[in-house]
Amino acid sequence: MRLKSEIFVSALVRRVFGLGGYAAVLRKGAEQAGAIFIRQRSRLGTETLYGPAPQSFFDEDTIPGRLFEIRLEGVEGEAVDQAIAREIRFDPDCWVVEIEVDSRGDLFDIATEKGS
Repeated sequence: MRLKSEIFVSALVRRVFGLGGYAAVLRKGAEQAGAIFIRQRSRLGTETLYGPAPQSFFDEDTIPGRLFEIRLEGVEGEAVDQAIAREIRFDPDCWVVEIEVDSRGDLFDIATEKGS
């Protein structure tokens, strides 16, 4: 069984602070299963946006956890704002979390192409 969105977000925020970074919940979504978008700000002023990976990235033999894909990378904040606004219009129950860490490390899993 997958963690509730609220628990995943809470754990992510605590882990970021534990690493000496900054994290904030910009938008609360559905507690049980709201989609989670993560906005990572870099020291260079650029941002990366992570969103839920499509179901095609999940291995059918395992119980899926939270898996993310890179939606935008190394862009200005305005591009991330626009992408998030589109997602909210599509799914008003989504979460938006902002993090500021030098490296994402193992904070959350990123999907790779199947077979890679």
